[in-house]
Amino acid sequence: MAQLIAISHTSLMHGWVPLAVQVVTAIVLATALGWRSRHWRLVRLPLAALAGGAVAYGTHWFFVNRGLSNEPAPTALWLWIALAGMAAAVLILGWRSARNWRRGAMLLAVPLCLLSAALVLNVWVGYLPTVQTAWNQVTAGPLPDQTDRATVTAMAATGTRPQHGTVVPVTIPSDASHFKHRRELVYLPPEWFASSPPPALPTVMMIGGQFNTPADWTRAGDAVTTIDDFAAQHHGKAPVLVFVDSGGAFNNDTECVNGSRGKAADHLTKDVVPYLIANFGVSPDRSKWGVAGWSMGGTCAVDLTVMHPEMFSAFVDVAGDFFPNAGNKAQTIARLFGGSAEAWAAFDPTTVINRHGPYTGVAGWFAISSDGASTTRRDTAMAGRDAAANPSNQTAAAYSLCALGRANGIDCAVVPQPGKHDWPFAERAFAAALPWLAGQLGTPEVPRIPLPGTSAPGLPAGPVFAAERPKTATR
Repeated sequence: MAQLIAISHTSLMHGWVPLAVQVVTAIVLATALGWRSRHWRLVRLPLAALAGGAVAYGTHWFFVNRGLSNEPAPTALWLWIALAGMAAAVLILGWRSARNWRRGAMLLAVPLCLLSAALVLNVWVGYLPTVQTAWNQVTAGPLPDQTDRATVTAMAATGTRPQHGTVVPVTIPSDASHFKHRRELVYLPPEWFASSPPPALPTVMMIGGQFNTPADWTRAGDAVTTIDDFAAQHHGKAPVLVFVDSGGAFNNDTECVNGSRGKAADHLTKDVVPYLIANFGVSPDRSKWGVAGWSMGGTCAVDLTVMHPEMFSAFVDVAGDFFPNAGNKAQTIARLFGGSAEAWAAFDPTTVINRHGPYTGVAGWFAISSDGASTTRRDTAMAGRDAAANPSNQTAAAYSLCALGRANGIDCAVVPQPGKHDWPFAERAFAAALPWLAGQLGTPEVPRIPLPGTSAPGLPAGPVFAAERPKTATR
């Protein structure tokens, strides 16, 4: 039993598993290829290699054309994709001439190459940190603290206050948006069960990355553990979290806008928010609502807040972009908005902030990775000009949007911390921001704390880049 537990916590991002799989794959692939005949070495093997290269090139073109990647993928990913294509070609070209034992290696080489490519991809994005996370994601296993709605209703009716929070799967009607979405999740802290009807707690909308499921923050981002730990430190008091579906499908990158890929923005604002208020008794006060997101979700967090300050008062942007991003500006307009520049402008945070003018009672936390960040005085000064060509420069985006926001009354800070653009970084960033966010939203018995004081790399702290301390005025 202890061995099974140890294996379940084995990392898929570091250590022996990725390396061992790739070494075994290389041995099996070499066995599948073999030396064979002169014709095999001079004709069929080069053809197989050419096929593998074509597969890698086609995959790379698809990634770039669809705007699926915000940063260059590791070279090893394209190598393993090429080897997977080569292994498939070898299976076709060399099957008849191979002995049975080599045929077995040929059959095994293809899935092993694909698995190696998947592991490299996972190391890059940090989507599945451990073996247990991968197993739960593949099998759709239960989430931490998961229970059903009927049990929650019964607990609330009898005043049963659990030791830990509870995660409840919900099916939210899409009458307002008609957005086709998957089942979403609600985290209820122990304090929610303290009375009937429940106390009007603050709520945080949690949004994942470009490729996502509503459960990603709970599995890959370990957000339930983070919020449970926070609640335990505050006598069961914490915000309600709603893990939303911004895409409707794993590979449908809506960027949380109303566009050609669905009315995701309407779903989040017109379906989710009213549902939480009506069904879980959370506070309807905009000062009690916040949005937290990772990568694409970080962009959404800023966008939703500045577009709907009557609905949200605080955001946590973990490595988000300048604007909803499906490539550069021209590609994004074409892919998300059917070519309408005006529709794009309606969801561009810079345009929205400038059009809105001064905000009141809005605050934000921009979390960026300090690993390899090289933002200089010139980089930051040119950030706005470069945004159209490179919207995924998260460091420049954070400083630029925070500077613009502060000039328009939005209290904000840019908070660098170690890590790269992956889910473990998102997990740590959310844990760091949560005490501030919970206090900012007025969580019972959670003190309001100031935003961290930061300045842009290479720039002196000043009235634009130094974080402003929260006002003492009441909401």
